[in-house]
Amino acid sequence: MIVVALLLGALALWGASRLTWFAEFRDGGVRGTVLYRETGEQRATALVPLALLALAGVAGVIATGGWARRVLGVVLALAGVAAVWSGVSGVRFSGWADGLPVTQMLLGRGLAVLGGILVAAGGLAAVKGAGRAARLGARYAAPATRKKARDPDAELWEALSEGEDPTDVRGRHSE
Repeated sequence: MIVVALLLGALALWGASRLTWFAEFRDGGVRGTVLYRETGEQRATALVPLALLALAGVAGVIATGGWARRVLGVVLALAGVAAVWSGVSGVRFSGWADGLPVTQMLLGRGLAVLGGILVAAGGLAAVKGAGRAARLGARYAAPATRKKARDPDAELWEALSEGEDPTDVRGRHSE
């Protein structure tokens, strides 16, 4: 669930960076009045880096555990708050001239807010579940921290994984 929230948040932030966030009619000289537009990436330059941070957070959440995952979760939650702030900062809901892409401007900001909420939720979930969730490489933890296998076939495979020859009866009894 954490990974899905971070991936969807990153996608929403990237999408918000591509939409128009600001538009106005300007005097274009001999061309007359022209429509001037700025994308989310131009108005809120942090959107793409925050999306990339959320993507990197996916790998970090999978690869880490314990206190490292908690620290990463806090960083992701703060990034989500920053994305929400980018979306709501300077937004207005009225006073638009006819012909401006108002729907796209509000949709872009809404996507940034949604993406920020998803990234923050993923970060908070990573903090909350840091001790319980499995991490990459947990199978290769120190033998004292793992449960012993009860299945004889599994014990043979474990011995092979540890570099021992399970068929060598002489080596097993001489210990």
